[in-house]
Amino acid sequence: MAVLTEPMMALVRLQRLGYVATVSPDGSPNVSPKGSLTVWDDGHLVFADVDSPHTVRNLKTNPRTEVNVVDPFSRKGYRFQGKATVFHAGALYFQALDRFKAEGSDIRRIRAVVLIEVVHAAPLVSPVYAGGFKEDEVRRLWEEYYGKKTVVDLTPPRDF
Repeated sequence: MAVLTEPMMALVRLQRLGYVATVSPDGSPNVSPKGSLTVWDDGHLVFADVDSPHTVRNLKTNPRTEVNVVDPFSRKGYRFQGKATVFHAGALYFQALDRFKAEGSDIRRIRAVVLIEVVHAAPLVSPVYAGGFKEDEVRRLWEEYYGKKTVVDLTPPRDF
């Protein structure tokens, strides 16, 4: 099991949105955003199944998964590979419901809780940095982009 660092846990808690990759029974990839993603402890992530029938089905068949969490402004984040367990009842399920409720979630729609044992964690960094951009420049450019709502190249120009 990998140990999640403080920066990893802080980013997951801040973003709350993770992209969970699974494999469908026919072998095709499936990626689904999960807005309830959070840290369970220093070796596990957790998310609520609110309306994720395909993700849950895929994880029951093949529990291997990868979760990507990225700060949309810095274009940096982490990828977490792991093994998922789906809970529909039991102590962990109810502990997770209590935690989601304490954080302000409407738990009435939660069908299951998915706990991911992280076996590998690594930084995820956009290729924009290969162009020599510094993080504060990238953040400023993307904040400006979102403010203008314009269409730009994958690497935003410095002068827009």
